[in-house]
Amino acid sequence: MIQRRTLLKTVALGTLPMTSTWAQTVFPSKPLKIVVPFGAGGVADLTARAVAQKLSESLGQAVVIDNRPSAGGIVAGEIVAKAEPDGHTLLLMSNGTAVSASLFKALPFNPRTDFAPVSLLGLFDMAVVVPENSPFKTLAELIAHGRANPGKLNIGTINIGSTQHLAAELLRSQANWVAQVIPYNGTPAVINALRGGQVDAAVEILGPMKPQISAKAVRLLGVMGESRPKDLPQTPTVRELQGLSNFNVSSWNALAAPAKTPKAAIDRLSQELSKILAQPEMIQRLAGFNVQAKASTPAQLAQLLDSDIKRWAEVITKAGLTPT
Repeated sequence: MIQRRTLLKTVALGTLPMTSTWAQTVFPSKPLKIVVPFGAGGVADLTARAVAQKLSESLGQAVVIDNRPSAGGIVAGEIVAKAEPDGHTLLLMSNGTAVSASLFKALPFNPRTDFAPVSLLGLFDMAVVVPENSPFKTLAELIAHGRANPGKLNIGTINIGSTQHLAAELLRSQANWVAQVIPYNGTPAVINALRGGQVDAAVEILGPMKPQISAKAVRLLGVMGESRPKDLPQTPTVRELQGLSNFNVSSWNALAAPAKTPKAAIDRLSQELSKILAQPEMIQRLAGFNVQAKASTPAQLAQLLDSDIKRWAEVITKAGLTPT
């Protein structure tokens, strides 16, 4: 009772130190929102929704998805960059965020300084495919033919500036090909061009190509990531080829908060995501979208973003792409 009277007296006199811990509300104090820079139904959206469901359970707050598709993810990025930095508004970040840093003359945000990285969510493979009737049976044969016959190969990808397009440009550069990269408006157009013989090969995210591979409409020659797909262990990586041991391109999704979000909120989110992405149920669910569940520390995500911004800036310059 004496201690209680002392505390009340101290408060009344205004002498109790109001530390940030005392003054701040415990995080999270309200529902969270993940702003996704892509439309509903895509890999990024499905990944965000799967993670949001589990994050809601672990935090005890609703986690809603806000789809804001736009060129370069600009709309979503601006919303989060300008949001209250309290950890309740998050951005579904991707390697597209790194690409936008050099592909656009002026962004309404700085991809590196206006966001606080939280955690990686997952990786998904980029594939090199050819028509089923192609004379090239292996990735090594395709690369060798391209080197021996400058200008004879056409490589199809989706839109200029997409990860697929830049990955093809990077492969062309590092493999010493003189080949033409032809962009199409979407994956269906790439598949049609591939099957119709308008292009000799294509670079596309592996997931959307799997039905075509299973139906033997196209042939998978290799993947561009660090390791072979677990469900396709016979498929080689580009980096297994001589002279390409440093090649490593994967698409990725992650979560970030506005800059100046309290470290306590970032750490709580990162810790919860690390637990969620290690759950067998979540690993299996994301694998159904052809996504490899993978968490990271905020520092690791920052390093990944930095390295990707630098890499894609160099690719964009070498490809002669003019920022818009």
